[in-house]
This record gives sequence, C-alpha cells and structure tokens, in this order.
Amino acid sequence: MGLTKDQLRKAFPSLAKEIGKPKQKININSIRTDPKSVEKIAATQKSLSNYNPDVVDFLRRCDTKQQAEEIITYMENRREITHNHAQKLREQLRRKGVRSFGPKKEEGYYFKAFGKE
Repeated sequence: MGLTKDQLRKAFPSLAKEIGKPKQKININSIRTDPKSVEKIAATQKSLSNYNPDVVDFLRRCDTKQQAEEIITYMENRREITHNHAQKLREQLRRKGVRSFGPKKEEGYYFKAFGKE
C-alpha cells in the first residue's frame, strides 16, 4: 500500500507528526532508591520478551562509583536520561553509594531471575 505524504498526514495525523520528528526520546522522571522495591519490580516480570533495561539496571552492574558515573554520563550524552535525572542519580550515588540502586547484578542474573538456569 503506497501512500503519499499528504495521504499519510490525512489518514494518520499523529503517526505522520511522530515520523516527522527528527529524534525520538523517552523521558524518565523517576529514580528507584529503595533496593527492595527494585527486586519487587523484577519479580513481577514473567519473561524477558518485553523487558528493556533502564539506567538503574546498568548501574546495578557497576562495582565502583567511577563506573556508575560513566554509565550516567553515557546515558545522559545519548539523551536516554535527562540532565535533571542524571543530576539526581549523581546525587544519590554521591550520598548513598553505588549499592543504593539495588544489589549487584552478577553475570547470569537474568537467567536466574527469570528461571532459565
């Protein structure tokens, strides 16, 4: 089915508007500070099929504050998190340490968490 831009715009105005945007991004406006709540969220996941790791998932793989800072900077530079969110994460990291984001995710974590191992 071939559509011209005008036909697309008339038939699917929201889709046409979204496609016309130069860059797509998702703002994340929450920070997980309670390690127990992190595990509860993971326990509710039934499979990995629709699971998309967020910045906290990556931070939980870090061993040091330096590694965590590099992750935050990388995600901020890629605009996967906002500057404001990055600042909140850095503040939590500075005040409470890298384990404040939850227990360390070791190799094979997802296999164990989702009963694959």
